[in-house]
Amino acid sequence: MSDLSKEQQKYLLCLKKHKRIVRVSRILILLSFLFLWEFTANVGIIDSFIFSSPSKIALCFWGMVLDRSIFLHIGITLYETIISFFLVTAISVLVAIALWFSVKLSEILDPYLVVLNSLPKSALAPLLIVWLGATKTTIIVAGMSVAVFGSILSLYTSFITVDPGKIKLIYTLQGKKYQALTKVVLPSSVPAIISNMKVNIGLCLVGVIIGEFLAARNGLGYLIIYSSQVFKMDWLLMSIVLLCIMATLLYSLINLLESSCRKRF
Repeated sequence: MSDLSKEQQKYLLCLKKHKRIVRVSRILILLSFLFLWEFTANVGIIDSFIFSSPSKIALCFWGMVLDRSIFLHIGITLYETIISFFLVTAISVLVAIALWFSVKLSEILDPYLVVLNSLPKSALAPLLIVWLGATKTTIIVAGMSVAVFGSILSLYTSFITVDPGKIKLIYTLQGKKYQALTKVVLPSSVPAIISNMKVNIGLCLVGVIIGEFLAARNGLGYLIIYSSQVFKMDWLLMSIVLLCIMATLLYSLINLLESSCRKRF
């Protein structure tokens, strides 16, 4: 810090102050929301049966922790989301590579990918149940269907917009197309792949929950549907809160991966 000029020190202090203000503001907004929710539920401004309250949700969660039932639901949803996410990532990269290698193939498949990406994925879930049955496989495929087509289109667009000068240099040096892919296209597309993963983790979670709404006997999606049917609003809101926490943690893991990749590339 002593080696820096006064202006640089001032800038760094302002940056730290800004980050601190943002962090504290986020916490205050959350705490204020929880306080208002609890207060209005306790004094009867809102119906605590319909809207529940943070204390009731916490007690409900603790009760399910004690009987260990909540771990089953969280574990199943997390497992299905992670499997669908990894499959989407692998399939998207491989198909995007195939499309990049073959211009003819990309021109043939482009309209189909656009249509499939535009199709409401919730419409596919009942069909998947008929085809595959009410199993975990159906839920994983439902999770994949939400993200995979858009992911392929996004990655392919990233591949074909890589600096053409670098690719031309590979060919000028008598390099092959696979060398252009491994030396230029894939390294240059790492940020796009990571950004794609950040989007896909949320979409896969959405798809898994849609699948669990229709075809599950366990999982947070099943818990939401069951609790809404029997009017256990504490369970329903607790499940939604847990989904928010799960989505945040998964997104944070991708952020850590992004930070690691930035140091390497």
